[in-house]
Amino acid sequence: MKLSDTQKISAILPLKNSPLIHCITNDITIETVANSILYIGGKPIMSSDVREFSELFKTTRALFLNMGRMTENHEQSLKLASHYAHQTQKPTVVDLVGYGITPQRTAVGKEITSFYPDIVKGNISEMRRFVGLSSTAKGIDRSEEDQNSVSLKELITSLKVLASKFPKTVFVATGPSDIIVQDSRHLILNNGVKSLDRIVGTGDLVGAIMATVLGAGHDSWLASLFSISYINIAGEKAFIKTKGQGLESFRQSFLDEISILWQDENWIDSLSDDEY
Repeated sequence: MKLSDTQKISAILPLKNSPLIHCITNDITIETVANSILYIGGKPIMSSDVREFSELFKTTRALFLNMGRMTENHEQSLKLASHYAHQTQKPTVVDLVGYGITPQRTAVGKEITSFYPDIVKGNISEMRRFVGLSSTAKGIDRSEEDQNSVSLKELITSLKVLASKFPKTVFVATGPSDIIVQDSRHLILNNGVKSLDRIVGTGDLVGAIMATVLGAGHDSWLASLFSISYINIAGEKAFIKTKGQGLESFRQSFLDEISILWQDENWIDSLSDDEY
């Protein structure tokens, strides 16, 4: 990672403003997502009622669309919000939860990403399916077979082909190694702990924080780098503090770290990245 990017990341928090972030997200994790936005200085509004959209889009600073637990109403909310975002040029993050596991999710994902959102994210298996690669994953979980070095290189190559058609969009694939691609450049981030995969909603938190950083006026590349690094390093700190304890203790410590990690001006020194 460039030194200039590292310096910019470390300077993001505290936010210079408190952006209002519109979230249409997984109702299983809605409270945690809202709190994560508050923890870093943003303000969430959790609305999937299409009757509110025309007014909300006048005051919100960014939009977070999470496919999450799909229903007919949720689908309609995602689609209409993506249209509004395109019309108003609202900074948008799309989280392709479960992309490719059913025809319905695939169709919704294709539509809401067709309007050139600022960031499109998913786990490695979801993003493989998104670019047309095979995946052995079942449900919304990622597959171990999708994460070896050969598979990661294959995904990076395919994402770059797609990114050539979406030059302003950042594509993010999360896993033990997190991939960030924009146009012809890419970066691989290597922080995090396995415990993050054993609690619900860590991917949702990443997307919400991305939207908050976008809403504060930062670009999509920087928002992606910051959000993935911040969540993963918070997980590392929490793991150390709760070693030998249960996952619920880890979860609570992890959420605490999200709210306080930025106060350690050296937190970014733990970042690990590489390119290949």
